[in-house]
Amino acid sequence: MLSTLCLCKRAGKLAAGFDAAADGLSSKGFVGVLLAADVSAKTEKEIRFFAEKHGREVVKAEFLMDDAQKAVGKRAGVFLISDEGLYGSIKKHIAAK
Repeated sequence: MLSTLCLCKRAGKLAAGFDAAADGLSSKGFVGVLLAADVSAKTEKEIRFFAEKHGREVVKAEFLMDDAQKAVGKRAGVFLISDEGLYGSIKKHIAAK
């Protein structure tokens, strides 16, 4: 899954971090939100609120923020993905676990 997240970053289809996610959720073009397993309960609650408000899906992954930092170069717990195919691949991986 982290390799797919890295691919999203390289393709320019990823926004990382709470502020980027909160801003990006209001714009069209982002398909869904991915949360790291160790994101805080407060952050998860706020992102889920923003996502619901704008009709975006939120999925929680099993990787940690430190793992995400190794993959995409930024320690973050919230990721917005703007490519449907890549987001679908990540969701399939999560559902398989």
